[in-house]
Amino acid sequence: MLGVISINANGVRAAHKRGGFEWLKAQLDSTAVDVVCIQEVRATTEQLHEVLDQAGLSHLHVAHDSSERLGHSGVAILSTKPLSEVKTGIGPKEFAGTGRWVQATIDTSAGPMTVASVYVHSGDVEKPVQEEKYRFLKAMTKRFTEAQKLDSLFLACGDFNVCHKEIDIKNAKANVKRAGFLPEERAHFDTWFNAVGVVDLGRSIAGEVDGPYTWWSWRGQAFDRDTGWRIDYHVANKPLAARCRDVVVTRAASYDQRWSDHAPVTALFEL
Repeated sequence: MLGVISINANGVRAAHKRGGFEWLKAQLDSTAVDVVCIQEVRATTEQLHEVLDQAGLSHLHVAHDSSERLGHSGVAILSTKPLSEVKTGIGPKEFAGTGRWVQATIDTSAGPMTVASVYVHSGDVEKPVQEEKYRFLKAMTKRFTEAQKLDSLFLACGDFNVCHKEIDIKNAKANVKRAGFLPEERAHFDTWFNAVGVVDLGRSIAGEVDGPYTWWSWRGQAFDRDTGWRIDYHVANKPLAARCRDVVVTRAASYDQRWSDHAPVTALFEL
């Protein structure tokens, strides 16, 4: 089996202080997990390597797309396997240096597998960043269309900052006009999973049930009441989707044990 974890770390240095990298190391040491995709690294490449050294993970292969805005965004791939064909940026020049897309290829028993760590804008309906978010989602559609035509394996995972369906959010009616659950955002997901044909592995495994949620606000009683959003995804082309055996959301046992406002999501593949 080959496991791929996706986690928005809320900053790798803060996550390390909260015990997050101790948890990640345990998963990697178990041999069930080979790849970790991180979003919101919020650090330089040098600082990321410092965290990995402190966590006893200096042996990992690393691909990192940092943001030119210090302390913002940033995506990374950590792997026990060598990484090749590393590419940063999703394509359009406006997203270069924004720390939102990094991809690399690993060798598997079924051939090469491209893995991308992705961080989509949170958005704001009253600001220009919302239009930027739409352009980024459109660029993802192009990437997914290309991936679906491949015979090789493709996986994009990360914080996509959109709940696709009402079952992906606790209070759908109250959030229908908020970024993250806007009809215009969700329409891109309809295109991906219907017209394009890539697969939402988390939903495919869970079925048509509420959640499982992957993000809860730090504020109030959101976590204790499970008032969550499912905004973290593993999206695969069909050759890889056929090999997915499970997707697990590791929700912290209690509020005090959280090391991010997101839960790690692990996809397991027969590879």
